[in-house]
This record gives sequence, structure tokens and C-alpha cells, in this order.
Amino acid sequence: MFKNKITKKLLKVIPGGAHTYSRGADTFPANTPPILQRGKGVYVYDQNGVKYLDYGMGLRSINIGYSEEKINRAAIEGINKGNNLTRPSIIELKAAELITSLIKSADMVKFTKNGSTAVTAAVKLARAYTGKKIILRCADHPFFSYDDWFIGSTNVPRGVTDETKKLTKLFNYNDIESLKKQIKKYKNKIACVVLEPSSTTCPKIKNESSCCHKSKCDRNFKKKNHFLKEVQNLCKKNKIVFILDEMITGFRWDIKGAQNFYNLKPDISTFGKAMANGFSVSAICGSKKIMELGSITNKKQEKVFLLSTTHGAEMNGLSAFIETVKYLKDKKVIKKNWEYGEALIKGANRIAEKMNIKKNFYFSGVACSPIYNCLDKDNKPSLKFRTLFIQEMLKHKILMPWVSISYRHNNLTLQKTLVALEKVLKVYKKALEFGPNKYIKGHIIKPVFRRYN
Repeated sequence: MFKNKITKKLLKVIPGGAHTYSRGADTFPANTPPILQRGKGVYVYDQNGVKYLDYGMGLRSINIGYSEEKINRAAIEGINKGNNLTRPSIIELKAAELITSLIKSADMVKFTKNGSTAVTAAVKLARAYTGKKIILRCADHPFFSYDDWFIGSTNVPRGVTDETKKLTKLFNYNDIESLKKQIKKYKNKIACVVLEPSSTTCPKIKNESSCCHKSKCDRNFKKKNHFLKEVQNLCKKNKIVFILDEMITGFRWDIKGAQNFYNLKPDISTFGKAMANGFSVSAICGSKKIMELGSITNKKQEKVFLLSTTHGAEMNGLSAFIETVKYLKDKKVIKKNWEYGEALIKGANRIAEKMNIKKNFYFSGVACSPIYNCLDKDNKPSLKFRTLFIQEMLKHKILMPWVSISYRHNNLTLQKTLVALEKVLKVYKKALEFGPNKYIKGHIIKPVFRRYN
């Protein structure tokens, strides 16, 4: 299947060919550069030095730009101070005070290196706090953890015990009845509800559209009732721990998290990815009454062995986090990224409408994190057409496996993208008429969560 020599080398020494499955060769078209040597701003360079405008942005971990000098300098300063000391560092305390001052629901925080460990720690705390076992997780959100409690509920559960699989149940985003049904079915057995605040759309407000795609949202999430508030209220009523996974939404929707944008107060929330502009930092934070279960100060009850990671509070990543927050504030990064997203959505959809294929290809989603939709001639989501789209964009030196916007995207990159889109959608339109197989060179991209290769 994979003919490229570099891809074969990667697959020989790394299971899946990459340390994250979503970077694997099977999730990209055949003409994607098989390996990258560096990134700068919003451009990446392959092994031959060929330059691509990037919208993958380090799996959404970059919200400012690759190799940002101020953030790099802060990280290097942390390294020069020893990076990993025998006792807590001053930077560790500063970072903890910073995140608890930003996130209203956070009284305490534990840092770690990746999102999986943070969300699993949140689940452990919820079980300890409630004494219950069942987890209700949102089926519409693609990834929470590599740990068994989550993987057992996906299409690739091999290696997870049947007992573990039975303890995670699903509900749907923007479908409060599906959650109510699970709570009723497993009443008094549920430890927590786990979901993202948003991914492809905003929470529904009754009698309003679920997403406006505008850079300045005109709906009143602060005052009006919406899906996420209903989830929060159900959790409170039924004594279920409300866990909000902000790996993607954190430091993109709002400097204080999407929970501030949607006016929520989760019991526990988790952050990562863009919080340090690509440096390895994640966090679990929440209310003192729950977080303190993992402390050493409460003498009256059994301790929860929460997180204990040698590298969890390395000074390079936490220094980068502090500098990233400063940069986000000083440059008004989040506002600018929302504006870029709205312009991209509008520009792309104008082109699709002009070509009379707006039912088959269109941009949607929250303006700060747009998505593009590839549908076939029967208006059904199609991996073939998605493969074709990414393949054709690559011919114009644009890597767009999804859309992750960063501060270094600007008017020039927007125009470059829209010019390429117009050319690509001409091919897309022909493929709708004559079939995509005629235009695709190589394999069809595959989803990460599939049982067989």
C-alpha cells in the first residue's frame, strides 16, 4: 500500500509509522510529504526543503506559529535553569498560579505532559469522589485518552477487558435526551460525564441555529440556556462529576477557556495542546473539594494517587506556557484567529456557491476552528472526496488535513488559500460528475478509529 521509501522506513521502526496515529501515512493522501524537517510561522518544510502552507499546525497545538522566538527563548531559559529539579520549581508555582487565576473553575491544578493522562486523572478523581464506576462520554468527540476506559468504547477495543468496556457509555452532543436516557438507565452508578465544550459546532440554544460561523458571536451564551448548561445542571442534580475536556478549545475559544465563552463552571477541566504553543504541557484543574483528594494535607480520608510524573512540571514547557499566555494577551491572538476563520469560511463558501457545489463542499463550524465538509454526489460524507480535496490542495503546496488557525496566518495566506481552493474545487466538481476514482492518485485516507487496517 505504501510505496514511499521514507514511509517504509518509518513503519519498520515505529508501529503505525508515527507516534500519533493521526500523523500516520494512512490518514493522508499519497502525495503528502512523508516526513517533515522543520516548521516556521505557518509553513512546514519537507525532507527536500519544499515549503508548504500548513493548516494542521502540530495537530492543533500551535495557535501562534511554529518556532515563535519569544516563546522559544522562554523555554530555553527554563532549560538553562536546570529544567527538572529535585523540588518544585519557581516556574511551577508561577504557572500554577497563572492557570488558576485564568480559569474560574480552577482552584487547584496538576500539570502533566499529554492530554490522555490529564483526562484519565480526571476520571479517576471522579470515581474516587463519587464512589461510582460508570463514565458517560460524548460519542461525537473523537478522542479523550489512550487509556482503556476510553479505547474500550471505540471501534478498536482490542486489548481492553470486557469488564472495562462495560463501564463507559455514550451520549450525543446537542442531544440532551440521549444523556437523560443514560442517566435514567444507570442512575446512582455514574461517576462522571466527559465531553468537549465544542468541536464542530456550538451548543444549541432552543429555537436558534447551533453555530453562526461569525468572528463575533451574536448569541447570548452567558444568559440563555443551552445544551452545555443543561448537561451541567443534570450533573449537579444527579451528583455526577462534570468534566470538560478543553484540550482543543482551551486558549482558542477564549483566554479563560470555552467554559468562560459558554458560561460554565465544570467540576474538573483539562487543558493542553495550544496552552504552550506546541510545547508539551497539559493540565487537570478543578474545584478544591475534588482536586484535594490527590493532596497530602487531608488526614481524614484515604488519599487518591492522582498524577506523579517526573517530567510533568519541566521548566521549559511551563515557561513556554507563561510566555504563550502573555503573547495571546498582548497581540490579541484569539480575536485575530476568530476573524481569520470567519473570512476563510465566507470566502470558501462563496467559491463553492459560484460553482454550484455548495451542497457537496462547504466550510462550517465555529469561526476560530472551522471545518470543511466533503460530500459525494448523493450529499453523503465521503472519504474519497476528502482524499481528493487534500490531494489537490497539496498540489498548490497547501497542507490542509483539517483547519487549525494560528496568529501567523494572515491576509496573504488567506488569499493564497482561496486562490488554491478555486482551482481545487474545479477538479472537485468534475469528480462529482465523472467519479472521484478518476482523479485520486494512490490510497483513500482512512479514519484513525477502525478495527482492521
